[in-house]
Amino acid sequence: MSTVNANEYKSQVKPIWCPGCGDYAVLTALLRAFATLQLPKEDIAIASGIGCSSRFPAFVDTYGIHGVHGRALPLATGIKLGRPETTVVAVGGDGDGFSIGGGHIPHAARRNINITYIVMDNNVYGMTKGQPSPTTPLGTVGKASPYGSQEQPLNPLLMALSYNVSFVARCFSGRPREMSQVFVQALRHPGFALIQVLSPCVTFFNTYDHYRRLTRPLPASHDPGDRLKAMALAMETEPLYLGLFYQDVDRPTYEARLHEVRDQAPHLTLDAIFEQLRC
Repeated sequence: MSTVNANEYKSQVKPIWCPGCGDYAVLTALLRAFATLQLPKEDIAIASGIGCSSRFPAFVDTYGIHGVHGRALPLATGIKLGRPETTVVAVGGDGDGFSIGGGHIPHAARRNINITYIVMDNNVYGMTKGQPSPTTPLGTVGKASPYGSQEQPLNPLLMALSYNVSFVARCFSGRPREMSQVFVQALRHPGFALIQVLSPCVTFFNTYDHYRRLTRPLPASHDPGDRLKAMALAMETEPLYLGLFYQDVDRPTYEARLHEVRDQAPHLTLDAIFEQLRC
């Protein structure tokens, strides 16, 4: 059986991101992760919402759906429940994931649906010319905030950890090798995996040099099973740590629990359900 290399997962559609955009590295890292795991292309589905990064499904030769704003997780959840054997990846940006779509994260966490969610965080709304996003640093001056952003930014990792997401990690697009390794871990994880990728927007908020100075690998002594310690590390801002903060491999997935219910209740026909409702 021949092996599949990373380039074979590319579609014929060429990415149209700005030259230097961090999302190019994210795309390359994910394709390498697929190749590392030798995933069949027909067994992969990618769901996205709206935004620069959400154009992602078109650039990959797998199944994909470019949905509506903030709805990548519901789309991915539906795909996984309908076809549980499929490797399902949701992708989007910080606006799509942490603003209009932010309300879906706690429910994906409590269900522990077996999907991987990659949030490419560039700290701005790139498609709307650099307006502040949920992760824009306080005081950032831009075309849409000439007097500086007046809102405190969210801490996505701390939020995910407080929701008890069962796999929480952070990567930087300027470190693609390490990012691909984290993607492999996330794709192997039995449950909901959320990865915040620091993915600079070179056009409206170029943070490459900032993150190169500020980011460090997590301490070698860190135990990913310690959620409280992961929270403490997620609150650090100098340095910003990269890597796997937290992982819980013992929690059952949502689709597994639903299949158990189905197996335990084969007698529940529509007539029986309607009879129970009448009672």
